Amino acid sequence: MKQRLSLPFVMTLAVLFFFYIPMLVLVANSFNASKFGGSWKGFSLIWYETLFQDRHVWHAVKVTLIVALSATAISSVLGTISALALHRYQGRLQRMHQTLIYAPLVVPDILVGISLLLLFAALGIQLSITTIILAHTTFCMSYVCMVVLARLQDFDHSVLEAAQDLGANQWVTTTRILLPLIAPGVLSGALLAFTLSIDDYVITFFVAGPGSTTLPIHIYSMIKRGNMPIINALSTLMISMTFSAVWLSQKLAKRRILS
Repeated sequence: MKQRLSLPFVMTLAVLFFFYIPMLVLVANSFNASKFGGSWKGFSLIWYETLFQDRHVWHAVKVTLIVALSATAISSVLGTISALALHRYQGRLQRMHQTLIYAPLVVPDILVGISLLLLFAALGIQLSITTIILAHTTFCMSYVCMVVLARLQDFDHSVLEAAQDLGANQWVTTTRILLPLIAPGVLSGALLAFTLSIDDYVITFFVAGPGSTTLPIHIYSMIKRGNMPIINALSTLMISMTFSAVWLSQKLAKRRILS
């Protein structure tokens, strides 16, 4: 007898179709010779040629990578330090510290963007790449802290105590024992911070200055000008790089397990 399809299986397929069918349509339209994508006018690479010749797009990519890498590096350090402090110490000051860490996670992005814009204006700071990095660090740090805190919940402190009994000082136990053991959590938090930074639009819109347009903001301006085929080509390249990175990481992880 044929096995009947269960409701969870059908719902899962429906969700997968809902997520991936638009991506497939986007990829197909990136090779469509038609400018508007309403009908198929034949296979063409003209939009990829136009994309690679558009210096404004690649300037936005450069700015986005500079901001994302800088914010990720700073937030990884600050978030890890905050997580260690919250995990190790207790008290009223730490409860206030925890509130400050959780605040960017619950406050709407538009409020964060407006408040940072007002702060920079009050301090007389000119909007630039630096202000975007500072803004991204404020919310990326919270996510890194939460991920590292989750890693510290199962941490065995007897390892540190054993190292101290053997004569290791605080610096040695932190750099050679604690940090290597929580490194997967720090790396996960850094990857999350990089993803959030490279994808942010709302906060960046308020704190970006002349010459510091990131890719999400530039894509939005391209949509208003009607450059959808170029956006389709750019999105296809980003999807390809994302899936390639995931595939490579899975292959490396599988090879590490087998070895």
